[in-house]
Amino acid sequence: MADEEHYGYFYGEEEKGLLDPAWERQQKKTFTAWCNSHLRKVNVQIEEITEDFRDGLKLMLLLEVISGDRLPKPEKGRLRFHLVSNVNKALDFIVSKGVKLVGVGAEEIVDGNLKMTLGMIWTIILRFAIQDITVDEFSAKEGLLLWCQRKTAPYKNVNVQNFHMSFKDGLAFCALIHRHRPELIDYDKLSKDDPMYNLNYAFDVAEKHLDIPKMLDAEDMVNQVKPDERAVMTYVSCYYHAFSSSQQAETAAKRILKALNVNQGNEKAMEDYENLASDLLDWINKKIPEFEDRTTDNSLANMQEKLNDFRNYKGKEKPPKVDDKSRLENLFNTLQTKLRLSNRPVYMPAEGKMISDIDKAWKDLEQAEKDFQDWILSQLRKLERLDHLAQKFKLKCDTHEAWAHGQDDYLTKDDITGAPLATLLAQRKRHEAFESDLAAQQDRVEQIVAIAQELNTLGYSKVDEINARCKKVCDGWDNLGDLTTQRSQNLAAAIEIAERLDNLWLEYAKKASPFSNWMDGAKEDLMDMFNVHSLEEVQDLKDAQEQFKANMPAAQEEFESIMGLQQAIEAMSNQTNPYTNTKAEDLQAKWGEILNLIPERDQKLSSETARQQNNERLRVQFAQMANQVGEWVNQRSKRLVDIGMNASGTLENQLKELQSLNEEIHGFKDHFMELDKINHDVQEAMIFENPHTPYSMEVLRIRFEQLLTGITRNINEVENQILMRDSIGISEEQMKELRTSFNHFDKNKNNQLDYKEFKQCLVSLGHSMEIEEKDSPEFARIIAMVDPNGSGYITFQAFLDFMTREMADTDTADQVMESFRILAGDKPYITADELRRELPGEQAEYCIARMSPYAGPDAVPGALDYRSFSSALYGESDL
Repeated sequence: MADEEHYGYFYGEEEKGLLDPAWERQQKKTFTAWCNSHLRKVNVQIEEITEDFRDGLKLMLLLEVISGDRLPKPEKGRLRFHLVSNVNKALDFIVSKGVKLVGVGAEEIVDGNLKMTLGMIWTIILRFAIQDITVDEFSAKEGLLLWCQRKTAPYKNVNVQNFHMSFKDGLAFCALIHRHRPELIDYDKLSKDDPMYNLNYAFDVAEKHLDIPKMLDAEDMVNQVKPDERAVMTYVSCYYHAFSSSQQAETAAKRILKALNVNQGNEKAMEDYENLASDLLDWINKKIPEFEDRTTDNSLANMQEKLNDFRNYKGKEKPPKVDDKSRLENLFNTLQTKLRLSNRPVYMPAEGKMISDIDKAWKDLEQAEKDFQDWILSQLRKLERLDHLAQKFKLKCDTHEAWAHGQDDYLTKDDITGAPLATLLAQRKRHEAFESDLAAQQDRVEQIVAIAQELNTLGYSKVDEINARCKKVCDGWDNLGDLTTQRSQNLAAAIEIAERLDNLWLEYAKKASPFSNWMDGAKEDLMDMFNVHSLEEVQDLKDAQEQFKANMPAAQEEFESIMGLQQAIEAMSNQTNPYTNTKAEDLQAKWGEILNLIPERDQKLSSETARQQNNERLRVQFAQMANQVGEWVNQRSKRLVDIGMNASGTLENQLKELQSLNEEIHGFKDHFMELDKINHDVQEAMIFENPHTPYSMEVLRIRFEQLLTGITRNINEVENQILMRDSIGISEEQMKELRTSFNHFDKNKNNQLDYKEFKQCLVSLGHSMEIEEKDSPEFARIIAMVDPNGSGYITFQAFLDFMTREMADTDTADQVMESFRILAGDKPYITADELRRELPGEQAEYCIARMSPYAGPDAVPGALDYRSFSSALYGESDL
């Protein structure tokens, strides 16, 4: 309430003549005692307040005593105008002190008007005894009331709400005395039911030990329905001034509470950081071995399941951990800012839990993820090729075994011994044809062995079956070779060889067997499984198919020629061709199969073309959106850098821009989900390369996560800068200057300075030129503060922390120690009772639990050492 409102309110009651007679008597007694408590300093007293102030002399003297100022020289005459002049001089002095007098004239005082005289004295009391009382943001009456409430809050049966009824039983007076001088009052023995005793007890003690005269009458306080507020306020103000020295203790207690609250908050933030860091590192340390585990049954289904699990990890399990990492960085930066603002040392997390440790572990995790994904994809390619090779191996084995079936019967047939010469000659011809056929089969056997070796090399899961079948083929082949050699030797040993050759049979045999082998090869080619990954590869197969079909007329001509030979043979004889086992009906069956296989392969190639066209569509669809997303992420990343490098706007505007960008980034997540769906289709289609875009889903995901982390980190940094600016009173212009200087020396525009750039920046800001010296101790000291981890670079946050450190007006360990000394009454130790009396319960117990016993020679039982505790609060020693 302003002075004018104070004084106008109280005078308003008097002007209306509403002052209660009982209150009038009480005010008269109280105001008289109050005036005498000051006039006695100059050996002057008043007896009758309305008479003794009429001439203005004692009134002027009273004002000089309570103000310490000299008033104009009074008139010496005793005439009325002399008296009025002296009183006017007193009133003018009161007005000069900022008091607006309403309805008070010198004539009323000279005439002895009691109401006006009491109103004038009350104005003086308000101005010189109550107006300057200040508690927190409250002053005058409200401040005095708040002071009473705080001082009496711990006492039972006391509830100060006003300056009349709250003091009626006397316990409030006793509580005020006991709070400041507990040895003078035995409060626990007082009873609310005996107000007369309580009041007299307080008045007597105050007069005897505190030099506060009895300004109130106990009977008046008890008997009046409502004691006079002005009288009680006047008397209570004397308590306030008597205990003014104790206000120093209250200020000290506030300072201590501030330091304790800061320390407790910092401890909680440190605990939260340690827990969150431990949880995140435990998760990372658990996931990395999982990604490094390469044990598997090497089946295509198992690899596909692993790929699906990895996608689920990327889409569901990892994103919350990305948020935890960002929250951890924000918590660390905010904690360091609060520590700096409270003049505490930099927080050093437990070993292995630094932000750099978290970043390293996170990078190791991302590398493990990349290696794991590369391994899965390589395994899928490998297994796909293995399946293709296994099918090709089976087809060739089936073809060879079909050919080899029954060949040993021919080679072991005893048709040489005793045979006529003609028969032997015929057998030799037939065997030569067989050897030609055998040589044609050699390439297929070698292909079977080569495929088996490749399957062994690639670690095919069913390689034992492959090896067993390959061994069977090779053993059979070796046996056929041995039997062939043996039969050749037997035939060579025959004395006579049949001379008659049926040229027709021989020509048929020579044409039929190679043509049959050609058809077997053609059948293999037409039935060959193909494994392609692009339209170009499909086109190569289609070109080969067209080339094959282009050769079919020549094959048709050869087939018809052989069939013509067979017709000629059948016209001449119905005997079996002795030179070949290749029958015409077999050739006709094979030829029919080839004619059927050609359109079937055309259809397969057409289907594969459609599949590859779909794959190409997926590639283009993914690439188009990936290129858009990649460009969007690059632009927002550049915008994020531009916002951080722009020092022209206010921090609030910068924060607003960052928050707007943050909303835009989070709103873009749907595009990533849509792109991830397309990528899922791409991976389902087993598409591994995409020439239409430089971006992979993994690259975009990492860049987007970096963008999310970066925007969160920048918002946190700006909020911390605002917190620092507001806490230490740094101006917006100073903040802009620091940002502009930092940006100027940030040559790489990466929001960090190396040591050389940092030194140049400090010198440009007027820092001591000593830091320019080589191996400067001062520069080494600064580096230890701004880069405690020795990373080699200084962030803007660290730079700002350092530049604002000396601007901060924070409590120091010495100030807190001095506050404890005040509470302890200048003793080098403090007791638990003193702490519990002066501090709230939680903070008092916090100190008691952490203070070590005082070991000085003047120690008393239970004495606590507040000095080492004060230092420990600021990290200058261990508790």
